[in-house]
Amino acid sequence: MNGLVIVGAGGFARETAQAVADTGEFELLGHLDDNKDLHGTDVDGVPVLGGCDLVHELPGARVVICVGNPRDYAARARLVRRLALPDDRYATVVHPSAAVSANSVIGPGSVLLAQCVLTAAVHVGAHVAVMPHVVLTHDNTVEDCATLTAGVRLGGGVRLERGAYVGSGALVREGTTIGAWSQIGMGSAVLDDVPPGEVWVGSPARRLRAAGAPALDELATPTVGGPLT
Repeated sequence: MNGLVIVGAGGFARETAQAVADTGEFELLGHLDDNKDLHGTDVDGVPVLGGCDLVHELPGARVVICVGNPRDYAARARLVRRLALPDDRYATVVHPSAAVSANSVIGPGSVLLAQCVLTAAVHVGAHVAVMPHVVLTHDNTVEDCATLTAGVRLGGGVRLERGAYVGSGALVREGTTIGAWSQIGMGSAVLDDVPPGEVWVGSPARRLRAAGAPALDELATPTVGGPLT
C-alpha cells in the first residue's frame, strides 16, 4: 500500500478518511491541518500530524487536499497553489461503491465518495470533490477544483468550469455551462448558463448576487493547469 496524508481535518477530510479505509488501497498516515489546536490529537481515530506544509517533509507520501465549505469554496485551490506539489504526489480516491465507466477520466487529487455515478465519457479534472450520490451523466466535463455536494444531478453535456460549487440536491439541465467560481444553491434547478463568479439559487435558478471575494480572487488567478478541453 502507498502512504497517504489528507490535508484538512474537517468534515470532507473525515469523509475522505473513511473512503480511504474502505478502498484498502492506501495506508492512511494522518491529517495535516493549520489549526495548531488539532496538532497531536486524533480525528475519528486518525492522528493530526501537524500543519499543511508538513507535506514537504513527507516526500514518499501521496496527498489529497480536502478543505473548503460553501463560505470559502476556493480554499482547496489556494492550498494547491501554496503547496506547489507535482501532480504525481497527488492520489485519486474513489470509494469502492462508486460506479465509474471505463471511458471516464478522473484527475489527480480528486475524491469520489460513496454511491456516486459517472455514466459515460465523463471528464473530471484535478482536485475535484464529488460527494455521495452525485450523478454525472454522459459527456459531462468538471474542471479543476470544482465541488459537487451530495445528491447533485447533471444532465448530459454539462460543463462545470474551474472552481464551480454546486449545492446539495441541485439539478442542472443538459448542455448547460456553470461558469468558473460560480455557486449554485442547494436544491436549485439550473436551466440556463450561469456566468462566471455569480451565485444562483431557486427553481428555476436565478442570479442572487456576485460570488464572494475569496472566489473572485481565485477567478482572477488560475491555479491548476489550464482549462479542460
